Amino acid sequence: MQQTLSQVIQPVAGDAPDLELAMRAADGDELAFEAIMRRHNRLLFRTARAILKSDADAEDVLQQAYLRVWRALREFRADARLSTWLVRIVVNEALGHLRRRPAQIIPLDAAMASTEPHVQRLLEDDVDLQPDRTAMRAELRGLMEARIDMLPDDFRRVFVLRGVQELSVEEVAQALAIPEATVRTRFFRARSLLREGLSQDLDMALSDAFSFDGERCNRIVAAVRARLAAI
Repeated sequence: MQQTLSQVIQPVAGDAPDLELAMRAADGDELAFEAIMRRHNRLLFRTARAILKSDADAEDVLQQAYLRVWRALREFRADARLSTWLVRIVVNEALGHLRRRPAQIIPLDAAMASTEPHVQRLLEDDVDLQPDRTAMRAELRGLMEARIDMLPDDFRRVFVLRGVQELSVEEVAQALAIPEATVRTRFFRARSLLREGLSQDLDMALSDAFSFDGERCNRIVAAVRARLAAI
């Protein structure tokens, strides 16, 4: 039997408005729903990740949230942006997951008696000496050293002697044969340049935080579509 026009699934345009995608998905168009997921995956993953502090938990919650979205799309009334509506659902799902998750508390007596390597390591080691913290400090030190190296020569010499070696203003002035007022001025300017440079580095790092690459996006979309097929 020949299909009517309304029964034919039209291709999804990459720039289709959210409202159009929501209406099509509400009518059962899985391609439109996939387009919604791909468009908002990064935002929603980061939302869940901010609450749960776990990549794996955030992925699980996001998948569950998408199933709720699929069932509730007919209730979307466009009185808010679709992204806002989706974020609310993800937040509620993440908070619910948090409430259901048992607290990871190890009684002190059990911890002291435990032979588990990771528990003993937490008890015995200085937290600041643990490998992940050591690696993080090494990265930060490398970033700081690179920024110091980028300072103009006169500023860098003053900053290293005054800020790193912690010599007094008088000692730096004597070492470099410059007035104390010049030491203060150059040190202040060097710190300002470092702050500006590190702020730029931080902004760039923030844009990459909790990275959401194509592989994760594809994995979430595939998992949700498989679960939808099983409904």
